[in-house]
Amino acid sequence: MGPHRDLARKHAAVSHGLLRPSARLEDIAAAELRLGVTFPPDLKESLLRHDGVQLQEGTPTLDYYGPLSGVEDIVSSTEFLRDVGADVAEDETDLDEEERDQHAYWPHERLLITLGIGWQSSDGLFMVTRPGPHHGRIGRYFDEDGPSFTEWPGLRHVLADFATALENGTPFDGRTPLAFEGRLIWEHGGTVVPDPFSPLGLAAEATEPLVPAPAEPVPPAPQPDGSYVTLTFGAPAEAPPVQPDVVFVAGISPEELLDRLGSVPATTGPRSREQARVSATGPWAACRPMARAGRCGDGWSYATQEGGAAQFGRPEVLRRLSRGTRVVRLAKQGPEVHVTVIEDGAERPGAARRVDSPREDYVSGPDGQPALGPGGQQWQRIGVDPWPGSTAAYTRLLAGLATEHGITWDPEADGDEPLASALLLPVLDDLPPTRTLVSSVRDFDLGGLVDRTPPERLRSAMAAQLARLASETGIDTFPEIAQALERIRRNEPVDLPADGVLDLRMRTLSAEARAARGLLDAARHQPDPVPVTVTAADLAAWTVRDSAAGALREFLLLPLPAAAATVLSRRLSVGWRDDLAADLAGQDRSG
Repeated sequence: MGPHRDLARKHAAVSHGLLRPSARLEDIAAAELRLGVTFPPDLKESLLRHDGVQLQEGTPTLDYYGPLSGVEDIVSSTEFLRDVGADVAEDETDLDEEERDQHAYWPHERLLITLGIGWQSSDGLFMVTRPGPHHGRIGRYFDEDGPSFTEWPGLRHVLADFATALENGTPFDGRTPLAFEGRLIWEHGGTVVPDPFSPLGLAAEATEPLVPAPAEPVPPAPQPDGSYVTLTFGAPAEAPPVQPDVVFVAGISPEELLDRLGSVPATTGPRSREQARVSATGPWAACRPMARAGRCGDGWSYATQEGGAAQFGRPEVLRRLSRGTRVVRLAKQGPEVHVTVIEDGAERPGAARRVDSPREDYVSGPDGQPALGPGGQQWQRIGVDPWPGSTAAYTRLLAGLATEHGITWDPEADGDEPLASALLLPVLDDLPPTRTLVSSVRDFDLGGLVDRTPPERLRSAMAAQLARLASETGIDTFPEIAQALERIRRNEPVDLPADGVLDLRMRTLSAEARAARGLLDAARHQPDPVPVTVTAADLAAWTVRDSAAGALREFLLLPLPAAAATVLSRRLSVGWRDDLAADLAGQDRSG
């Protein structure tokens, strides 16, 4: 039980100094008597070396499980959790001993032996003290999840794995313990598959799905005597009105409107509303939004979205659409209807309209009070509009656009008409214009580094870190990014115009990540198992590539300290601190 203490002394002297002296045997015995249990030998041996830790900055922890508890912490945490579990204990009386260990909330014989990520009794590692097959076994407890056993059969195995990880710089339960400036810290590292499956590549090879041809009506089969009867059960339900989110743009063509939205040229073409919705499904679309655009009113074009993540409410999209012109957006979501007016990137608050409507599908009793079901839920009418007020408001506000802006449009009229349409490569999110400087990144004093490092030297070191991040994630294999990184290395300016090659590459990486996530989510929700072309490893690779491209974008557009925090936070190597020290030292030598 001692090697991890020696390693802590060797590698992290500050953290080692916060280990408390050994517990007294009489204190352990008193704790056992108070809790009515016998501590397993592993736990006693650990406490007789160090009675937990001093809770202050730099204290040694077992990653998310927190610091090891001392005798007093074990008693208080265990009593607290017994009290919490008292409400469910009666429901668990029929469980046998094996079931109690596996399923009970907090059996009497269970001890919480660490203080969790928040250094309190809300989570951490627990130990089973009851004699039997699980005696001494280690489990994990988090207050928002049920307790579960780990693979560790005892505390000595936990500490042995921790010692090995600290000595070799290898992961412990998914993260790596490191010594930095005398303190024990924990790092998340990783690698990515070098050539992840491309959902957009699959989309390029796929065939666009088409609306199926209507089936020929099948006449009723005649009866032997030559007569038959047709039965009709009630009238068909009336279809709800068509009231989509829509943007109107003055003075530009539908084709230009789609271009501003980010249309993918290879997917442009005329489509009906039904065809656009069908096209927005399946591998061909790769989870990209589908939009249709047409003409209306006096010099206006309009666009509706028929699939994919909503775009018309995004400020960066509305700013692009309103460049040099006016945009009017009409949006409905449940009880709310909004009209927003933007001119050349700036919203006109005085022209905005908003209507909130009460929900009206709840059932009331004769006394006017809500009618409640057996479980206390309020009854709702089936097949009715829950917010008829917002349905009426949409119609009213749409009519008002004709008077105020000269916009005349009937959403019911364009369903069958083929309109210009395309899948979209969404524009990137706006970067915040200001950002509070992050002073600490992954237990590293970034604020101190910024304060003591000349700007040019800091920029060069962070450029080297950015290049390392690009190499780790594989984005430096794309020529647009490789060229940008080379210009950064040479301290030359890098342009990032909207719809330029670098901007399109960054947006494509974002679309790959979104599509990979969408394909995996769709596969999980299929009632029957289906072949999955994309894996979790592919999603992870596209996600970190998108993230690394975002760090490059911040490096180009934000002040250096803010960009540095993003670059360092996204490095994959657990040895990035050593890399940074080498990059800064290289600047010293070159200077």
